[in-house]
This record gives sequence, C-alpha cells and structure tokens, in this order.
Amino acid sequence: MPPLFRAARQNRIFQDVVDQIQEAIIDGRLKVGDRLPAERELKAMLQTSRSTLREALRVLEQKGLIEIKLGMGGGAVVKAVTPDLVAESLDLLIRSQNVSLHHIAEFRERVEGDVVEIATQRMTPSGRIQLQTLLDEARQHANRGPEATSAFLTTDKNIHLCFAKLTGNPIYISVLKTIHENIRRYYDAYLVMEAREMAENFKDLEDVVAAMGKGDAQRARAIARAHVSRFNGYMKARERQENPAAG
Repeated sequence: MPPLFRAARQNRIFQDVVDQIQEAIIDGRLKVGDRLPAERELKAMLQTSRSTLREALRVLEQKGLIEIKLGMGGGAVVKAVTPDLVAESLDLLIRSQNVSLHHIAEFRERVEGDVVEIATQRMTPSGRIQLQTLLDEARQHANRGPEATSAFLTTDKNIHLCFAKLTGNPIYISVLKTIHENIRRYYDAYLVMEAREMAENFKDLEDVVAAMGKGDAQRARAIARAHVSRFNGYMKARERQENPAAG
C-alpha cells in the first residue's frame, strides 16, 4: 500500500501540506470520521516542521474539512464535505470580489430558467406538494400587502430554492442558495415591493408552478426567465436613479 503522504515540496511547503491532506480527503483515502495520523507521524511523512504542520491543519479546519479535537484521544478528524461548506466559500467569494447587482442578474437570468426546466422534468409527487405549500404561503403574504414584504421575500426565496432542490443537483442547490442569501441586501437597497409589484411577483410564481405541474418545462423556463429579468430590471433602474455612476 503506498504511503498516505510524501515529503512536502520545499519551495511551497505550507501549501503543499494543505493540498496533500485536502486531496486525501476529497479522493476518499481519508473518509469522514477518520483520524489523521498523529502529529509526530505526520511530520515524518511530510518532512515538515511542527509550526508549518499546525498552520496547515488550522487552514484545513477553517475550510471545514477537519475538526481538531483537544485532550486525550484528540487529534484531527475528517468532516463531511457538505453543500453548506461550498456555499460558505462562494459567499466569501461574492463578498470579497464586490459582486455587483449586474453580475448576479446576469447569472440568474440564464441559470434559474434552466433550473426550473430541469426541476419540471424531475418533478416528484412530494416536490409538487412542497411547491404548492410554499405557493399558498406566498399567497397569504401577498394578500397582506407591503406590510408582509419581508415574509413574502423569504417565501419567494424558499420557492426558488425548492426549484433547485428538485433538480437533484447539489451544485445548483449550493450555488443558488448562496445567490439568494446574498441578493437580499440588493432587495433591501433597490427593490420597491408595493402591492402591484408583490401581486406581479406572486402571479409569476403561480404561473411557473402551474406550468411545472402540467409538465410544460419550456413554458416554465420562459416564465422563470422573464420573471427574473423583469425584477432585475426594476432593481437596476432604481440603482441607476440612486447611483448614476452604476449605469
């Protein structure tokens, strides 16, 4: 059996230690719940210093790939790679790169229609029930008008995330979860949600779910794309009014 690790490359020793352990987790040589070799053994295998090894383990812990337990029987234990972990990394990317409303709008207009199309093709009875339950919830909020804007937008987000879940694709689920959790600050800044806009938003959601229920994937896709495009247009117009340089 080949050794778990090799001596780290001396010209990039810290990153190489991180990369080797990360790859061993990702490719399954180290499985969830496995304990990494003891520090003395890891140092010998990687031929690195204690300080470099400990810093690399801290980075891996920050990434959510391992958990470092203290005390008797402690050590570095492999954790599961979850969609939430991926979403957190994407969230940091969006925030650190100053992603604009235009960037998110461009992404959503193209991707969310495709997600709805796939979700329609993969619709399950339980998914149909879940969508209808969320739609009924959105209707109740819409009937209350602007005073229920926050609750309506939360349900709107949950409907879009339900579309993603129905695809069964963890990449869509993770990415769209992050997008919808980040877009709320743009809603707060630029989205006017009076009675007319709320009714319009609800009607779009109702039409998408109706088309999905009939198995009409192309119509569902077209409605979803038009919905995202229209409301992004409203926000971009408001953004230009408040910040002409953004136009």
